Amino acid sequence: MNRRHLVALAALATCAAAVPAWAQSNEIRIAHIYSKTGALEAYGKQTQTGLMMGLNYATEGTMMVNGKKLVVIEKDDQGKPDLGKSLLAAAYSDDKAALAVGPTASGVALAMLPVAEEYKKILLVEPAVADSITGDKWNKYIFRTGRNSSQDAISTPWPSTRPA
Repeated sequence: MNRRHLVALAALATCAAAVPAWAQSNEIRIAHIYSKTGALEAYGKQTQTGLMMGLNYATEGTMMVNGKKLVVIEKDDQGKPDLGKSLLAAAYSDDKAALAVGPTASGVALAMLPVAEEYKKILLVEPAVADSITGDKWNKYIFRTGRNSSQDAISTPWPSTRPA
């Protein structure tokens, strides 16, 4: 996660802290739903490490924004769309997450998009890459901090253009 991602996440957390529903709470709960296990476990681990490093950096180690403690709730979607969808719903409703970060897999992200819209809460997509996440399946509660698969394809030279 680079500095731009950290600034975006800090801004979102700040906005979440300003919402009256959380005025009584001394914390901002962030759900991190990612592939802790499964085929994309290595990517999930990188995302988790980057998120925590980024939050620590952005808050200068305090894990506080506007006097409110940041609490990260980790959930393992195992790369399964239905599980990711239900974990996000539980994070927003039961865990009272102000926003969510993740998931690792594009299929999981696509399953989660309508949940963010239903609960009217932010889903910051990182690192899933399917174009449709911020394309035809997008809604106003979805933010992407990384590249998508079309951008990957454009930036990768074809084998015939590489020097021998």
